[in-house]
Amino acid sequence: MQFVAVDYWIMALSLILMGASLALFFIKDLIHAVIVYGAYSVTMAVIWLLMNTPDLAITEAAAGICTTVMMMVAIYRTRRPKKGNKDEN
Repeated sequence: MQFVAVDYWIMALSLILMGASLALFFIKDLIHAVIVYGAYSVTMAVIWLLMNTPDLAITEAAAGICTTVMMMVAIYRTRRPKKGNKDEN
């Protein structure tokens, strides 16, 4: 079985997906986690596109963008105490 260039791209992007998954597990800051999740979603959409499934790629991109935006809005709308300010709980 011969590998073509697309197969190597899919393997490389799969390694990026694994790295993003591990990063999501260890990241403590929510904003950074949402950014990594957005990158994960875009990478997954590119993999679907390379596998000649554009319908899944469009669905993944739309769902990933909507989810990322909703998480960003939710994080910014909630009140987080400032570091060093002990009066607010």
